[in-house]
Amino acid sequence: MVESLTDLQYQARILPGVSRTFALTIPILPKRLAEVVANAYLLCRLADTIEDDVDLDNEQKSGFHRRFVAIVRGEEAPEPFAEELSSLLSSRALADERDLVACTATVIRVTARFSAAERDALTRCISIMCAEMPEFQRRRSLSGLKDMDEMARYCYAVAGVVGEMLTELFCVHCPELKSRRGEMMRLAVSFGQGLQMTNILKDIWDDREALTCWLPRSVFAAGEFRLERLDEFHDTETFRVGLNELVGIAHQHLRDALAYTSCIPAREIGIRKFCVWAIGLAVLTLRKIHAQPNFTSGQQVKISRRSVKATVLATNLTLGSDRALRLLFALAATGLPLKSAGSAAAGQLNAASQEGMDAGHP
Repeated sequence: MVESLTDLQYQARILPGVSRTFALTIPILPKRLAEVVANAYLLCRLADTIEDDVDLDNEQKSGFHRRFVAIVRGEEAPEPFAEELSSLLSSRALADERDLVACTATVIRVTARFSAAERDALTRCISIMCAEMPEFQRRRSLSGLKDMDEMARYCYAVAGVVGEMLTELFCVHCPELKSRRGEMMRLAVSFGQGLQMTNILKDIWDDREALTCWLPRSVFAAGEFRLERLDEFHDTETFRVGLNELVGIAHQHLRDALAYTSCIPAREIGIRKFCVWAIGLAVLTLRKIHAQPNFTSGQQVKISRRSVKATVLATNLTLGSDRALRLLFALAATGLPLKSAGSAAAGQLNAASQEGMDAGHP
């Protein structure tokens, strides 16, 4: 019991170091669920740390990913993995990331305490993420993604699969959700894409500094426009029209996110807060992007602390009523374009999700 308490204390201490955002939102979940979700995030962060390290070559990254999945499944000891990976990490790795890698065994001890259903949800997520995320990360470039189908696949690999995992965990916590599991799993993928697309649009210029672009080329295919030369073309009508389309698609996904939240019983205040806060901040970010399409820095479309506080207050006041939440969403989204992702991209999302289910359950 003392060891478990120490492990949970480490988990609580390291979380703000690797994600200030999740360190603020995860504690609003019910205590037991918060412990599982925090652990899940740390597992995802470990997978990201492997992929993001600049000193590891692709073969090494793939090897560490395979070993990490085996560790999460309980098939390999974490200590040798942590020792070897720690010795190879780049000097550019953040101190908290190094700490997390060194303490892989601590994180895994917490994972081992969970129920079989909870461990299965975490294992499936990490297995899919470690298999599919590298495909995109290792061929990223300034030329962007091919089209909306490819964007849907990317968003699923890094966010949609997390939404599915959270859904499984919510169903464990609140068994009455199991009757709506199929609907929620579908909406969870869309929820993840809405949040990820918002981040992609907000981070266009920060990503360019890392020689990366996650925008779909097909949306900006008019004339001589090239994403590789976005610094030259960002103030053109072609870019504004394309950006407007992507804002509209992200908006539609966030409507699905609201529908997802409405599936959760009103008495589950913590889970509803966790979802609605993310939706509200994403909608406000889309509004800033839509109002200033020629922005050249993420700071220009960053939400102010006052807006964050107002969003938290407004959503907290309306959490118990689906109708009130819909009205608040409509007010926040006033003026935003609305566009369906299209049947092709929707089909790609469903296919990616089904492939993920097959991969996670051999």
